[in-house]
Amino acid sequence: MTSYQSRLGGGEGVAEELAESQRSISIAEFFEKNKHMLGFDSGARGLVTAVKEGVDNSLDACEEAGILPDIYVEIQENRDYYTLIIEDNGPGITKEQIPKVFGKLLYGSRFHKREQARGQQGIGISAAVLYSQLTSGKPAKITSRTQGSDEAEYFELIIDTDTNDPEISVEETTSWDRTHGTRIELEMEANMRARQQLHDYMQHTAVVNPHARFELREPKNHFKYERATDQLPAETKEIRPHPHGVELGTLIKMAEATDSYSLSGFLQEEFTRVGQKTADSVIDQFRDREFGRGMSWHPPEAHEEADIEAAVTEAVSNKGAEATTEFAETIADRIAEHDRIAHHQVEEIVEDVGDDVQVEYGTTFGGTVREKARDAAWDAITAERESDLYTLVDDATSTRKDDAVLQAIAERLADKFEPGDPHRVTHEDLEKLVDRAADMTEDRDDATFGDTARENIVTALWEAAVRVPDEPPHISGIGDDRDAASNLLEAMRETDIISPPTDCLAPITDELVEAGLRKEYDADFYAASTRDASVHGGDPFIVEAGIAYGGELEDGGKVDVMRFANRVPLVYQRGACATTDVLKDIGWRNYNLDQPGGSGLPNGPAVIMVHIASTNVPFTSESKDAVANVPEIEHEIELAVREAARELKSYLKKRRSMQQRKQKQDKLATILPEMAEKLTAVTGEEELNIDNTLARIMNDVLVERERENGSVEVIVENNDDRNADLEITEIVSAEPETNGDAQVIEMDGEWFIKWEPTVESGETETLSYDLPESAECEISVDGVESEKLTVDTDQ
Repeated sequence: MTSYQSRLGGGEGVAEELAESQRSISIAEFFEKNKHMLGFDSGARGLVTAVKEGVDNSLDACEEAGILPDIYVEIQENRDYYTLIIEDNGPGITKEQIPKVFGKLLYGSRFHKREQARGQQGIGISAAVLYSQLTSGKPAKITSRTQGSDEAEYFELIIDTDTNDPEISVEETTSWDRTHGTRIELEMEANMRARQQLHDYMQHTAVVNPHARFELREPKNHFKYERATDQLPAETKEIRPHPHGVELGTLIKMAEATDSYSLSGFLQEEFTRVGQKTADSVIDQFRDREFGRGMSWHPPEAHEEADIEAAVTEAVSNKGAEATTEFAETIADRIAEHDRIAHHQVEEIVEDVGDDVQVEYGTTFGGTVREKARDAAWDAITAERESDLYTLVDDATSTRKDDAVLQAIAERLADKFEPGDPHRVTHEDLEKLVDRAADMTEDRDDATFGDTARENIVTALWEAAVRVPDEPPHISGIGDDRDAASNLLEAMRETDIISPPTDCLAPITDELVEAGLRKEYDADFYAASTRDASVHGGDPFIVEAGIAYGGELEDGGKVDVMRFANRVPLVYQRGACATTDVLKDIGWRNYNLDQPGGSGLPNGPAVIMVHIASTNVPFTSESKDAVANVPEIEHEIELAVREAARELKSYLKKRRSMQQRKQKQDKLATILPEMAEKLTAVTGEEELNIDNTLARIMNDVLVERERENGSVEVIVENNDDRNADLEITEIVSAEPETNGDAQVIEMDGEWFIKWEPTVESGETETLSYDLPESAECEISVDGVESEKLTVDTDQ
């Protein structure tokens, strides 16, 4: 027994003593004791996390204000403590908001917004302040200047963990050389053991934010990352929740808080992608669940024993012969117009006919009379339920079922529909009815009804049932009734509703993904893909992928994987991330990358990046280091990566082909002169001219230049089996004379003669111009791989 338990003892008043020791805690106090949940579990990681939170805030602030971000990060070492400084050129923060933004956890403007953002909970930067004060005891120092202000505001503050409120020690105005922006300075106990992760974070952030400029200065290194574009991310718009994404508790809360009165108005006002037509569809589905459908039956034929007219006539008395006959005949005729009819439809017919006959004959057909007429007609209609159900079951099951078996299950189903009952059923009711009837038939009649047969019978009965016209309750009533709210939720999920709009997202785009990779990686090949938007849990998301290969990238190990969520690098917990899991499961051998064992990350000099943009990225923890294994997201990650990988496969296949071609060409270049020399020796003939023979054997595009008496001809001979679209440029040292096919540009004493001919397979084209004999020429040919090009310009 612990000492605390010993003090409590076992007598009376234990519960009271326990109650006295219980108290609520603030969110700040909770994270003070659980800082590892936010990524501050060590000095090394804590420094990287603090940089990440500060840079994320700066990027968001700049982009929201339409400012191209310039972000400066500096880390100063002072024995066991490090000072972190982050500056940006954002719009600045007002004096009133500075203490709350940096000194209060769960304070922010994005938590309830359904639009893409780096941070949402309002924890990140204030958590860094909390970690700083816990490890160093020093306050955070914040300087901020808003656009148009003459001076900046300066604060020194810590977080009061008991109340989760800022505690300000210094508040003053100061001068600052930035015209607008924010600077935060934090001192913390840390180390640089995670230096590589820090560098990776900064480089990856530069890749996925090509519109931003970054500078990192730390004790041993100084890096600059220039922007690759002046194009800011697309502006996002907040959207309402999607019907497929809400949960029951949220729906009840929305129903209680809405200003709408009707269910239709609630659906259209509170959800995205719901108009009148979609609202009607949801309400129809809701009716099916809340009220059930009315089972419909074939009206009896004229020759059958059940006579609706007679039954109604018998049920009506003391209304006069003519009026009664008209009443009964008209009801029978109206019912006979239906192939199948449900109880509520009979009721409507009786009401309509009763109103008409009353007017015509001046005889009152009151509620009791009409009720008797309805019941009499309904009893006549449902008298032959077995035969009706036999037909439905027979059509729904295979021809191998015995007539006796079909009759048996039809009779058992008919017994479930009590005479005189309106026969309202939900889909769940039908499933239970069919299962019970099928089980009894299997037990007593030596028959078999598998799952498919049962499902087909349920479907046939459900399609034979008719949706009832009952008006749904007002939305306030649904909010007070958990079962009704649950039925509404299922109705929304079953209704086919257009995916939510994507203007709440700002993907990087495949062009800028590639630009970011080109900016930071010197590679031979780049590819990128941006998928169309998909939906998970009502939240839209877009997956983008990029691949860089070869060049200066390191070879000999696993590819480098970069993971991003809403333009934020995910540096830690790579093995717990859905992105990594998907990449490991792809068969990279199909894309010409080495993958030992056929699974896992491939080998090769390559970088693979995956970016997920969403209004609500499903992270595995509060530290937001890894994306959860959501099937919809994993599927889109795979498709995006495969799109980029197919381009890589084509590139590698082509490169291998060109390498083989080069090897063949090198061998022929060695063999041909020797063969020519031996043939000359054997035949005694003149030496063979094998100039450009190799080009023709290899099916190259051959470009020759011939000069004579100031006339220059560039002869293009296409030995390939495809047409060649070329860009040919002659750079000459004197002004040329050309015909109309060439474009001439003069620059710094040199002239550039440009042609763009299309030379068909097996054809030759001559390009000519005049040039003084003393002038020099240099040719450049684009539009064909170097391995398939031979240029001979010695003449």
